[in-house]
Amino acid sequence: MLTQPPLVRQGDLSLMVDLYELAMSQAYWSEGMNDTAVFSLFFRELPENRNFVLACGQQSVVSVIQALSFTDEHIERLASLQRFQPEFLDWLRGFRFSGSIYAVAEGTPLFPQEPMLEIEGPIAEVQLLESLVMNYVHLESVLASKAVRLTFAAEGRPVVDFGMRRTHGVDAAHRAVRAYRLAGLAGTSNVLASLDFNVPVYGTMAHSFVQACSDELEAFRVYARLYPGTTLLVDTYDTRAAVSRIVDWLRDSPEVNVGGIRLDSGDLAEEALDCRRMLDEAELSDIKIMASGGLDEYRIAELVSSGAPIDGFGVGTSIAVSSDEPALELAFKLTEYASFPRMKNSPGKQSYPGPKQIYRRLGLDGTIAEDVVCGRDEVFDGSPMLKPMMKHGRIVDGAIAPLDEQVNAARAAIDTLPESIRSLEPVETVPVMISDFLRALQRDTLERVIRD
Repeated sequence: MLTQPPLVRQGDLSLMVDLYELAMSQAYWSEGMNDTAVFSLFFRELPENRNFVLACGQQSVVSVIQALSFTDEHIERLASLQRFQPEFLDWLRGFRFSGSIYAVAEGTPLFPQEPMLEIEGPIAEVQLLESLVMNYVHLESVLASKAVRLTFAAEGRPVVDFGMRRTHGVDAAHRAVRAYRLAGLAGTSNVLASLDFNVPVYGTMAHSFVQACSDELEAFRVYARLYPGTTLLVDTYDTRAAVSRIVDWLRDSPEVNVGGIRLDSGDLAEEALDCRRMLDEAELSDIKIMASGGLDEYRIAELVSSGAPIDGFGVGTSIAVSSDEPALELAFKLTEYASFPRMKNSPGKQSYPGPKQIYRRLGLDGTIAEDVVCGRDEVFDGSPMLKPMMKHGRIVDGAIAPLDEQVNAARAAIDTLPESIRSLEPVETVPVMISDFLRALQRDTLERVIRD
């Protein structure tokens, strides 16, 4: 009977390829095509409801690439497909990536045509990495780009991830929290991810606990006794009645420590106003109000603009699946092979050939004024953004900072976004200039391909 592991094992990631990547690699190998290639990962257009993409995952996948290898078991399983020559399988058995990777920092806001990363190495080696790299960067960039919008909408109020149960798979739920931290979320309900990524963990109670207890107040008493400073879920039966019970209870037992209440349904703005008034009148102003239940950035913005006295937000489904923009049309394209520029010229999918660099220039106010995408060896005003992460198959010493430092750098990068770009509505984005060299290289490459 076939057994199936419940999760993809770290050691099996070398098989996380699309078939055509293995097929092309075998074709390169069989034809002796082992010259150096450069592939670029980028997006041509922004999703309709995004003014930028917060690039995440491009550095974390570098560690995965360094460890990739094919075991004897992998080779046996590939042989069972009866598609690969024994000599090619022997080549795979000795596979270790030997090339170089350049990437922007985690949590960098990017715009169309700007490479998130570039991979350089023997063409058969780089081709094997395509789907794995795209999966890592796509998932984390999509979720980080959603999460940062929630922080903008909340205007400084904490936003907590409650989305694990709705995320598409446990691997995604785990990796998502890393992206959320880079985007500025305050915490998560996901215990494993909170421990792995040093993120504050939050959680209150479900309605089932209140329902299981003899009465609502008993549920509150149990939680306050076990978890001093807890947040109580007050909308199981009647929100205002529950808050009234809490007020009477705390008036009689001032030693009890309740940190907050959570509203999860109904008219959140109206209920928050009533609850805040009841708590303040009872001199319980220190008790915070948290809201959850079907929230996204648009609903949070409405609540904030209405003046609803809500101190923090828990967001589940909309962040877990990036419900309004669940996909980013990433492209992983060959831009150079055997020292010759390469490009794609399909309608609507034309690419720029050659290895690249991005320069970002800030204005006097400290926000992004202009980006320039140029050839790797060109120099422009501003700061170069693509940095070497890997050389000759090994991670460059000091190239990948500890996560805490990445989070601080991401916060600084997000702070350079002009105020207009932080809007939840689509606006004209930061100008991205393509250098004259790249435009000429594209023109000359196209002429050569057509002529040949």
